[in-house]
Amino acid sequence: MTDDMIIGEAVRLVNEGVSVTLPVKGWSMLPFIIGWKESVILQKPSQPERGDIVLAWVEGCRYVVHRIIRIDGDRVTLMGDGNVVGTEHCSVSDIKAFASHVVDADGQAHDLYNLWRSVGAKMWYRLRPVRRYLLWLYRKCKRIKR
Repeated sequence: MTDDMIIGEAVRLVNEGVSVTLPVKGWSMLPFIIGWKESVILQKPSQPERGDIVLAWVEGCRYVVHRIIRIDGDRVTLMGDGNVVGTEHCSVSDIKAFASHVVDADGQAHDLYNLWRSVGAKMWYRLRPVRRYLLWLYRKCKRIKR
């Protein structure tokens, strides 16, 4: 089974109202979600808001789990927390699921929108000019290999 087939099935289940736990690959959501070690719990999307972490079909070619940084009418701009530059775009209808929790390597689920994560995400967004250095330091301290 390909990743797209697995994600397609996850989207189908979410549309039926089932919560789905999906492993995350990649480093694009560091430091809030660690790829290959953590998973996200996906739920049926409601009205998207700035700051939400969503599973979206972007630019007509791939799925990403990224944070909404802007909504202009039907146009949504996403950016991974671990990205230094670069954004993706989609329409509101391309948002397939809402990530409500992150599941760590021990199987513990943590709310993605608790106070410290919400404040941290806002601060992290403002630190875009120095993210490259902070992420390097984070990877060194956590011994995360690229």
